[in-house]
Amino acid sequence: MNGCILLNGDWTYLSTLDFKRTMRLMSKEHKVEILKYSDKKIKRPDGSFMNIPKVMRLLEIVRRIYRAKVPWNRKNVLTRDRNRCMYCGRKNLSLTIDHVFPQSRGGATSFENCVASCFECNNQKGNRTPREAGMKLIRQPFAPTIAEFVRIKMTRTGITEFLQEIGIY
Repeated sequence: MNGCILLNGDWTYLSTLDFKRTMRLMSKEHKVEILKYSDKKIKRPDGSFMNIPKVMRLLEIVRRIYRAKVPWNRKNVLTRDRNRCMYCGRKNLSLTIDHVFPQSRGGATSFENCVASCFECNNQKGNRTPREAGMKLIRQPFAPTIAEFVRIKMTRTGITEFLQEIGIY
């Protein structure tokens, strides 16, 4: 797990922060509570060492990231598909987004029509439907609910185990 996990004031997952954003939030007084530190250390200007936070919680609740639905974008499609090609099942490749029903034939750019695909499978499918190309989808594309999406992100970051460890879930 890279970065620092940021929880909302109500203990729900908000995001994973990079080092700079983590340090910026820590420097603002009365904004966050540090729940767990990582094993990594940095050297302070005074010469002492400090552990980098692994999990922080905002002291106040901020509005939900997604108000009505999860927005469609490449990153969210890859998260929904767990960075796995939906045709061959290989993981952690350089993935592209494939329109199941091709755009040239009127296919929409939506969660219900887009899947993560490796370059080879996307090329093999081309401008055809999976049936025409003789390919099968591992799982049908769907629009994730906000709860499903947050659960997927929490599982990917490993925050679920940590929250169970400290007695939240």
